[in-house]
Amino acid sequence: SSFVRSGVEAFVLGDVPMMAKIAESYTIEMGPMGPLWKESPQPFSCSIEDPTKQTKFKGIKTYISYRVTPSHTGRPVYRRYKHFDWLYNRLLHKFTVISVPHLPEKQATGRFEEDFIEKRKRRLILWMNHMTSHPVLSQYEGFEHFLMCADDKQWKLGKRRAEKDEMVGAHFMLTLQIPNEHQDLQDVEERIDTFKAFAKKMDDSVMQLTHVASELVRKHLGGFRKEFQRLGNSFQSIS
Repeated sequence: SSFVRSGVEAFVLGDVPMMAKIAESYTIEMGPMGPLWKESPQPFSCSIEDPTKQTKFKGIKTYISYRVTPSHTGRPVYRRYKHFDWLYNRLLHKFTVISVPHLPEKQATGRFEEDFIEKRKRRLILWMNHMTSHPVLSQYEGFEHFLMCADDKQWKLGKRRAEKDEMVGAHFMLTLQIPNEHQDLQDVEERIDTFKAFAKKMDDSVMQLTHVASELVRKHLGGFRKEFQRLGNSFQSIS
């Protein structure tokens, strides 16, 4: 189950050994609606612009590079999709109890078509907006490395350091600073049950919407397409 995979079960059962030194810390506060992450002390945003086709190995390999500029440094770095993918997988590996949205999907063909590049850029911007606005994900050392490192040698060193991070999964729980306020167990269980019911209904609704939209697209590609062509020809004949 996700309860086991995330490491929560091991943490609750006390099967996670304490670390001698914990360098990072994330704080949970009590808000008007219940527990929430403490806001980032230095909020920032990040732009993704100027997707450009680049080559390496004397033109053997071609890829798209994006100019990524965080607002708190103002210094651009250039990242490929594979760098975003690396960061995404690091986030999944470390923050097993936090929802990390998917990146736009990979595509084997048509990767250099203008429409695809523009669509991917828009989706990467949405993804980045979520990352920078999240009070925990935005403080992750690997994320800072992604946003700031412009030197190839330093990039590889920081990449290896992030991949050797020990405070992942169940060990991430050791970095949490929790509020002192007492939580009523019954109230907490009711909140969780309410959220589970909402999540289930939301999931079912999204599945239904996806099915209806797919059917509509299929109809427009089939019979509706011919009808609209006939309608267009009729308008054209009187123009």
